[in-house]
Amino acid sequence: MQWTDRIRQVKIILVAAAMIIAVVSLVVSHILVDDMKVEEKNNMEVWAKALHALNKADENTDLTLVLSVIESNNTIPVIVLDYKDNVMDYRNVRIHASNAEDSLIYVSEYGKRLKDNGKYIVINIGDSNREADTQKVCYDESVMLKRLASYPYIQLGVVLIFVVVAIFALLSSKRAEQNKVWVGLSKETAHQLGTPISSLMAWVEILKETYPDDLLIPEMDKDVKRLQLIADRFSKIGSLPEPVPSSLNDVIDHVVDYMDRRTSKNVTMIKEMTDDNIMVNINPQLFEWVIENLCKNAVDAMEGKGEIHIRVEKQHGKAVIEVSDNGKGIKKKDIKNVFTPGFTTKKRGWGLGLSLAKRIVEEYHHGRIYVKNSEVGVGTTFRIEVNY
Repeated sequence: MQWTDRIRQVKIILVAAAMIIAVVSLVVSHILVDDMKVEEKNNMEVWAKALHALNKADENTDLTLVLSVIESNNTIPVIVLDYKDNVMDYRNVRIHASNAEDSLIYVSEYGKRLKDNGKYIVINIGDSNREADTQKVCYDESVMLKRLASYPYIQLGVVLIFVVVAIFALLSSKRAEQNKVWVGLSKETAHQLGTPISSLMAWVEILKETYPDDLLIPEMDKDVKRLQLIADRFSKIGSLPEPVPSSLNDVIDHVVDYMDRRTSKNVTMIKEMTDDNIMVNINPQLFEWVIENLCKNAVDAMEGKGEIHIRVEKQHGKAVIEVSDNGKGIKKKDIKNVFTPGFTTKKRGWGLGLSLAKRIVEEYHHGRIYVKNSEVGVGTTFRIEVNY
């Protein structure tokens, strides 16, 4: 549990750091864009004064500097309108091929939009203050400024995609590594159990012949066969077991019979099954393991006293199994982690039971297992869904 909490804290820190970097990047870019807007506006004011000087010039005026200022604007779109909003001149306006035939109309509408947005400077070209002697120098942001304004968002989008791909790759790598560990551990466990189990089976046969009337030897034989079943289950982890048509009712009966003989009399097992036998394509040995694991967790949650309800039914073309208990329940913050390898709320435990159960149900049988509901102090219900 401490390990998962540490991982959660690291994730929160990384997300917070990413958010801070994103906010700082946007703020800095916004400041730069605002500075450029002010600079472009100042440049347009100088350009408008140069245009005003050009209109006021006579034959004795030196226009070298004026023309230099006017010609220096190669980036900012400018449209000069008269007092009736007719286009007098324009520069740096990109006209698309679709608007080539009506370019003057396009420029006129463009200039009016800029004027309506307040992006214009009024200059007087006459000797009076009449409106007829005024012109409006309408201007827009340069292409470079527009690109700079959108660049931080593009950059953040690229970074976000990179982060998502990196996280996906890390998770895939982690999952593949976990699979290798599980497979290796399971195969090695099955291999190590094989030899002593074979010896025990031989000794049981000798005891049967030596003491044919002993009532304890058949029980020993059942336990040895149980060990053989467990070893066989471990050997199937890591390979795709062949599913066969099996009765869910029989699977539940086997689990309940096994749990009844190995749990306290204070634990009551209650079965709720339909009258018709539900047949599904599963590996019965592994599927029994899943139900047993849920029942054992329920016994631990109830601290050896309570009721376990196992319900089997058909719903929307699926076979549904629900295992409920009236134990201590699961905290809401822990529900999403119960299937995470290594997560456990027990003082003693590896935290692998539910993760293996999830692997068996979802990867081997293409079904689904999840916590349907849980309430602290009331109990928990696990739900399994598999196709017919």
